[in-house]
Amino acid sequence: LAQGFADDLLTTLCLATDAPIAIAPAMNRLMWANPATQANIATLRSRGILVFGPGEGDQACGETGPGRMLEPLQIAELAMAALSPGPLLEGARVLITAGPTRERIDPVRFISNRSSGKMGFAVARAARAAGAEVTLISGPVALDTPPGVRRIDVESAEQMHRAVQDALAGTDIFIAAAAVADYRSPAPAAQKIKKTDTSLELKLERAPDILASVAADARRPRLVVGFAAETERVAEHARAKLVDKGLDMIVANEVGEKLAFDTDDNALLVLWEGGSQEIARGPKQRIARELVGLIAEHYGRRGQARG
Repeated sequence: LAQGFADDLLTTLCLATDAPIAIAPAMNRLMWANPATQANIATLRSRGILVFGPGEGDQACGETGPGRMLEPLQIAELAMAALSPGPLLEGARVLITAGPTRERIDPVRFISNRSSGKMGFAVARAARAAGAEVTLISGPVALDTPPGVRRIDVESAEQMHRAVQDALAGTDIFIAAAAVADYRSPAPAAQKIKKTDTSLELKLERAPDILASVAADARRPRLVVGFAAETERVAEHARAKLVDKGLDMIVANEVGEKLAFDTDDNALLVLWEGGSQEIARGPKQRIARELVGLIAEHYGRRGQARG
């Protein structure tokens, strides 16, 4: 699957479908731990293929460890959960930003952050699976475009801001999952800055606040959802951002050396005026489906209120 082989009926069907795909690995513990297997699994996950398991325990070869296939009922439950969103956002137009931005210092250097874009891409995939028409504006990432999603690639905060403004008309839900730079160089050097002095001072200015501009726009979507990556006092800082920017909902998560960035797991705290809900740690694809379900619920409420 990782290499795109189609030399039997199963792999041919997998290559020729845009339906969700899940795999349930089962193998010897050393086979599972082999770097080739892990690299292939990472490739499949980056494409949005769900991986159920493996479990850990006694194996047919007589060894014990990770690699044991999950029990059939476990696989069935996970498959049911994966298919549960349904057409919750049928007909809705969803605009999503994802990934980092890069702010040039000179032709070979830039300021950026550790965002991999995995969470935003997972949300785009889940929104599309829920029936939405999805436009994804992405900073520089090494991820495949989710099936059925329109993708626009950008590099800087200014480029992302312009792309969002160009796509905003007619948008029903805006989800700002991108880790946009807060600051940028006001005048990037035209040539590579040479290493001459023992220190170098950089002057930075504020980059465009894309989320705040959308919330204040006359074309504001029915639901504006922000993300807040915090290293401390997660709920407090996220709640302040929710209020300050005039958002309908904010999705907060704790980040750090071993949390959220460039991993396949996440845990979220979703906040809105008068309420909150935690989404327990798990694979980002599953987290995204739960988040999209919650967004769809609030989107529906706002539609009823306007009606």
